[in-house]
Amino acid sequence: MDGDGTQDAKGTRSGSVPRPAGPPPLPPRPTRAPAPPPLPDGSAFLGWLRTPRPSTPPGVWRFGHLPRPEQEPERTPPRQLISGALIAFLVGWLIWSLLWNNYLGGWWVVPLELFTPDSWRHSGNRVGNAVLWYGYYTLIALAIALAVGKLGRWGELWRRFGPPAWTTVAPVDERPPAPEDDPAQWNQLRAAGANEAAERLAAEARAGLMRDVDHARISRAWQGVLNGRHSLATFTGAVLKQGAAACPHPSGNRDLPTRIARHDLITGQVRLGSAVDDPRNPYAYRGAGLALGPELLGTSLVAVGPAGTGKTSSVVWPLTESLCLQALAGRAAVVVVGAAGAGLGPVDAYDVVVRIGHPESEYDLDLYGGTADPDEAAAVLAEALAGDLTEAHSGGDSRRSTTVLAQLLGPYRAVHGRFPSVPELRQLLDGAPRPLAALRKALEATGRDSLLRELDARERQSGHPGDVGGLLADRVALLDRPAFAPFFDTSGQSRPFSLRALDHPVRVRIDLPERGHADASRILARLVLAQFTASVATREDRSLFACLVLDDATGVVTPEAVRGIQRLRSVNAGAVLTLRTLDDVPRPLRGPLLGATGCRMALSGLTPWDGQDFAEVWGKEWTETRDVTDRQIIAETPAGKALHMLRRVITGRAPTARAVTVRQVERERWSASELAHAVPPGHAVLSLTDVRGEHAPPLLVNLRG
Repeated sequence: MDGDGTQDAKGTRSGSVPRPAGPPPLPPRPTRAPAPPPLPDGSAFLGWLRTPRPSTPPGVWRFGHLPRPEQEPERTPPRQLISGALIAFLVGWLIWSLLWNNYLGGWWVVPLELFTPDSWRHSGNRVGNAVLWYGYYTLIALAIALAVGKLGRWGELWRRFGPPAWTTVAPVDERPPAPEDDPAQWNQLRAAGANEAAERLAAEARAGLMRDVDHARISRAWQGVLNGRHSLATFTGAVLKQGAAACPHPSGNRDLPTRIARHDLITGQVRLGSAVDDPRNPYAYRGAGLALGPELLGTSLVAVGPAGTGKTSSVVWPLTESLCLQALAGRAAVVVVGAAGAGLGPVDAYDVVVRIGHPESEYDLDLYGGTADPDEAAAVLAEALAGDLTEAHSGGDSRRSTTVLAQLLGPYRAVHGRFPSVPELRQLLDGAPRPLAALRKALEATGRDSLLRELDARERQSGHPGDVGGLLADRVALLDRPAFAPFFDTSGQSRPFSLRALDHPVRVRIDLPERGHADASRILARLVLAQFTASVATREDRSLFACLVLDDATGVVTPEAVRGIQRLRSVNAGAVLTLRTLDDVPRPLRGPLLGATGCRMALSGLTPWDGQDFAEVWGKEWTETRDVTDRQIIAETPAGKALHMLRRVITGRAPTARAVTVRQVERERWSASELAHAVPPGHAVLSLTDVRGEHAPPLLVNLRG
């Protein structure tokens, strides 16, 4: 129970979930000031735990959110509101003056005469008379004030311009909730009979020894008890022994080295910014925090924006940080792929760091995805090597590349008990006589006739027009470079990481080769994406959310990749892809890519032709337009003409009559021109869809808010 069943990761070939690699840390990226440490008495944690999190539309930051109406109430223009309030006050003052000076006669004292005896009004007691009459005057004044205040909308004026509008801080109820409603009391454990464990956890929270990651991790372990994966006795024993540190992540970490974003591990959200108070945003979203979580990332996200618009710093790293925190809580597994030095966080934030091409990398990447099936390995490798090629270049679809690789991988594994290394695979694809002859001889010696037929077919096709073997050999040659010599080893001498480990809450970062190996980097990125989509579909524990983050998806989007992304939602997985421009995606795949992802982000600086693709996928909506027409008024009489002339001299304009026509028209939610020119720096337009199918229209978001 101490490890929550996560101590042994499959496919890592090292016996456990690998520890963080030990190369020198990357240069730190600029961050905000770190949050203050928890108070010694635990009040900060308890305040966080007890903060309400109401249900919200998709993408709204739920932590302490104050819901707004769906529709915007009608707001009187400030000038009209102030002038109306002033006129109402003057009218009330006029009425009071007329009454006070008795200009309206004595009828207004009739109610006093009807409801009070004569002895009260005509008694010789001056004090009593003064109280009676001045009390009546006060009542009349209040009635006039209430009437004119209602007509002049003084209440709305007070709310919009008075002290209530000077601060946006919502009142906080400092009183602790009732014990039965207090989440810090762990009532779900008490209801199941684990009172001692609940008391231990409540005491740790009050003492300031519990963090948000601890709460999420122990809650996840408790769900395992409810699901029957763990016994109640084992869980209780671990909590009584270790308190808030119970059920640890295999790395032993209880938090990340640093945090740059705001996280809420109860809802699983990370705040990226805020929705702008703009008429194009729905009223319920305006001014609200904008956050993403697994329920949205489960539909995958594609973010497009030129370099320098904050894709990595404002989107990728906050999402990665959130996924790493959820991995520490036992809820998620994350694989982050990017260039070395791309600002993907410190090395200590990960369990596995694969630095391809770096001599000090502690881990290697399994070229074949940890599978023992030659056909599966051939399909994944074919996608990486030739998935981006059109039929004109490859001579057919990717199935031909898969067939060629399977014809070689199957016989080789049957003879050697492993798949070929990169140099060996290159020789086989080139049709080198000696390796093929040696492979044939070994197959004949073992009597594997079916595999001999595979090898015979490969030799017949080799060198013929249209054969893709030579093209695959050229692609493999990009990986057969001196910089990659220690990598992709299949002899068992290295520590290759396999994406089969995504059965467990592992945090992985893969640094692609640096400058000079752009084509190899794209091959490896396609390889990781293909292995990810294949591995998550065969996981045993799909309660873990698995996410792949590709910091630069240039050259990665292929027809098979789009189909793989579409399948991720059904296996509790998702992908985050960033692009500098949609021109990095083949034209036939741009629409399918935007259609396959439920969350789409267009950052500032987008080109109009990129904006056109987003405008098409976001579609149109019915909106109300107002056409205003000014018609000149023609005077018929001399007096009217003189009046019009005087008005024209004073105002400088001819007298006109205004006609307003209101129509319902269909227009694009965001046009290509608006996306290219109307999105300010540091902002983005983001549409959202969650795994349940609820969606939010395109929102203008301030990523710096």
